[in-house]
Amino acid sequence: MKSIILAGGCFWGVQAYFQKIKGVIKTQVGYANGTTINPTYEDVCSGTTNYAEAIILEYDENTISLNDILKKFWTIIDPTTLNQQGNDRGTQYRTGIYYVDDEDLDIIINSKNSHQQTLDKSIVTEIVPLEKFFEAEEYHQNYLQKNPNGYCHINLDEA
Repeated sequence: MKSIILAGGCFWGVQAYFQKIKGVIKTQVGYANGTTINPTYEDVCSGTTNYAEAIILEYDENTISLNDILKKFWTIIDPTTLNQQGNDRGTQYRTGIYYVDDEDLDIIINSKNSHQQTLDKSIVTEIVPLEKFFEAEEYHQNYLQKNPNGYCHINLDEA
């Protein structure tokens, strides 16, 4: 089992999308790489903590590769917009790939470079090691399963 942390705007849709992917074992929404300890949703939305809404994605690398996960990730985000995805704006909605295994960095960089070739604008998705991750409040976990008509900037039919 391996893990990668992905930030792609509102974490509800990113979680719901990846839960549909074969080989993804577990997802959890939370807040990645900010400056405070144990932030709340309200703290993160204030724009003062520098956290990104993100998911921890655990996957079976015998079923799906990190490269395949990243190919799917690039298709559900606009990696060329800074601090915005869909109608959501703010630093918490930036896109990011936060790795926990240094061996994954080459795969991530190669994936970014490959995807960059398909775009006219530069990718601004941050790629850095995971420094901190705090689980989001329970009502955010599996939000779109609990609220099927909830807002989502991702087309979940394409998973």
